[in-house]
Amino acid sequence: MFVPLYLSVKTAEIQGPEHPWPSIYIKDLMIRIIADDNIPFLKGILEPFSSISYLPGREITNQVVKGADALLIRTRTICNEELLRDTSVKFIGTATIGYDHIDTGYCDKKGINWVSAPGCNSFSVQQYIASALLRIAAENNFSLKDKTIGIVGVGNVGTKVEKFARTMGMNVLLNDPPRARQEKDIRFSDLLTLLKESDIVTLHVPLSFNGEDRTFHLFSDEMFQLMKKESWFINTSRGEVVDTEALKGAIGNERIGGAVLDVWENEPELDIPLMHMAYLATPHIAGYSTDGKVNGTVAVVRKLSSYFGLPLTDWSPEQIPLPRFQTIDMDCNGKGNEEIIRRSVLHTYNIVEDDVKLRFDPSLFEKLRGTYPVRREFPAYTVKLRGCPSEAVTQLEELGFNLINL
Repeated sequence: MFVPLYLSVKTAEIQGPEHPWPSIYIKDLMIRIIADDNIPFLKGILEPFSSISYLPGREITNQVVKGADALLIRTRTICNEELLRDTSVKFIGTATIGYDHIDTGYCDKKGINWVSAPGCNSFSVQQYIASALLRIAAENNFSLKDKTIGIVGVGNVGTKVEKFARTMGMNVLLNDPPRARQEKDIRFSDLLTLLKESDIVTLHVPLSFNGEDRTFHLFSDEMFQLMKKESWFINTSRGEVVDTEALKGAIGNERIGGAVLDVWENEPELDIPLMHMAYLATPHIAGYSTDGKVNGTVAVVRKLSSYFGLPLTDWSPEQIPLPRFQTIDMDCNGKGNEEIIRRSVLHTYNIVEDDVKLRFDPSLFEKLRGTYPVRREFPAYTVKLRGCPSEAVTQLEELGFNLINL
């Protein structure tokens, strides 16, 4: 455990209600932190206990982190030997669900403590998938009910997607080799069966380059050939899980019905032809709900505080921005269950808005991420229902909406 420097020297109270905690006034003894300036709700929180600098993730270099004790990052900062060599970094916290941008082997070898925020944005991705599926179904004149969805990767995110799918009455196939081996659960399908039987395939796997569960270019031309003709393909995991050329071939040859893509190989330099071919294309924002971002920040602040002995191990933001239109008025008369759910979900998040922004100028990929607007998840909304069937009421409740049944 790192000895908390702010406790080992004389302290002084910071004036004002914003920072009631003690803070050291000898700058050279403060914990030195470099933080991604795109981590929300962070600024002002650690200042009483640290010397903290905020930079765009791609500008966090070896030279910048030479004297740092801790790094707070997102996916744009690659924490490998090139970044960390000959530095004093002791702690890395990524405010993201994944950690493939951290060379964990190198960190472990060098005694650098690293943490991520597993599950922080899982409900956000569920919301994204729900919006995508409901729009695809409406625009292509089919119902989600009784369609078969294949979920590849059933961790925090995949489990939430499974819940949405079952709530909508879909048939669900699950593929997760590590879990299948560990749990010996017959409900897991092999990947080939899933591809052949699914009307929709959605990916929620980590990116790994080696070993039995290697996922780099997991979806190759061979895999797309196995998919049911005119099926739909969704990727919100990592762009490198899919061979870009193979996917373009599957779409161009009408092997599959269409693709929804939030992640891309070589981000932020996405493949423009593939973007034009995709049914829906977004700039890696599936997990960018305000709730998900808050969860990620809370996780790394608490874990950093635990490591350095700071009094922020139960910290949370005092206030999260509310959605602009918090109440959804729904006259259910004449509407089917799926339409009721669709209208409610799209009120909270309409995926087309992000699709249009990216297509208008793909060079704004990073800016669209950095300036992403407030997007709240289902529990931040209240649906006022009139004449609503009991099944739709149950579905909305299962998704987490607050309900007023008039």
